[in-house]
Amino acid sequence: MKHIQNKVAESRKTLPVAILYSVAVWLAAGLVQNQWWIQFGCFALSVYLMMELNRVNLLIRIFSRMVSVSFILLSMAAVFLFPSVAGGFTGLCFIASLLPFYNSYLDKASPGLTFYTFLCLGIGSIADVHLLWFVPIYWLMMATIVYSLCWRTFFASLIGLLTPYWFWCAWILWKEGLYITMMTDHFAALADLQMPGSVPLQLPQMLILILLIILGITGMVHFLRTSSRDKIRTRQIYYSFFLLGTVAIIFLLLQPQHQDMLFRILIITTSPLIGHFLALTKTRLTNIAFFVIMGAILIITAVNLWMSSSLS
Repeated sequence: MKHIQNKVAESRKTLPVAILYSVAVWLAAGLVQNQWWIQFGCFALSVYLMMELNRVNLLIRIFSRMVSVSFILLSMAAVFLFPSVAGGFTGLCFIASLLPFYNSYLDKASPGLTFYTFLCLGIGSIADVHLLWFVPIYWLMMATIVYSLCWRTFFASLIGLLTPYWFWCAWILWKEGLYITMMTDHFAALADLQMPGSVPLQLPQMLILILLIILGITGMVHFLRTSSRDKIRTRQIYYSFFLLGTVAIIFLLLQPQHQDMLFRILIITTSPLIGHFLALTKTRLTNIAFFVIMGAILIITAVNLWMSSSLS
């Protein structure tokens, strides 16, 4: 007899219900009143790309949409991220970069895929330049996880990263240099570092950070214990989620003023981990854990909704 956890994880109705739930949360948070249509559009596209990421890479070895559902639920818990257009666009570009990146697995003759990966990162970095922090991490993953790094793919990554800025520079020159300080100020923000703790996280941010860390560790331990059942390619992809999530947590603790971007990346990398756990565990204990996780997400979402409404 299947537990409720497994029935939910394997049901085709779970994703549509989660989508309807997300629309309700957006409406409750003020989608119509605040005219957050662009932000909502970025979220909707992000959900679609997470579905594609799961489908193309077979992140879960059974039929389950828990990766996308986990992304939706965790995104709804972070209500404080809703108003940011730049943040929504940056998160969308980050997910988009992962699709060609994983497709270049074991393929050193894939400068095209590498170009598109870093093109997405470059476009996203125009909205938030601190996304460039993750460029060295991508190079590290190319060398140690997807095994696609060679001189051709390295130069393709540089060209992809610089392409959006070439167009931006052309626009600035077309404006006859009147906005040349836009470019210098943009990159100068990379050096705008603050002492850890100088910008403390507020209660909504602390709640979702603790939740994401607990879920990430839970998913990581589960995957490491059962990874022998997954294909080598799938294992490598999950190792990249471990790395990206850990780096995002470190940056978030050291430079919390950039939480708008870092929380989104942490949600993106945590969703496959906890989705894998919820879809592939079948014990009575994990069934209880399922209810605890769902309850915690709903409570944090309600608290953050209440706090966001009380501040408006």
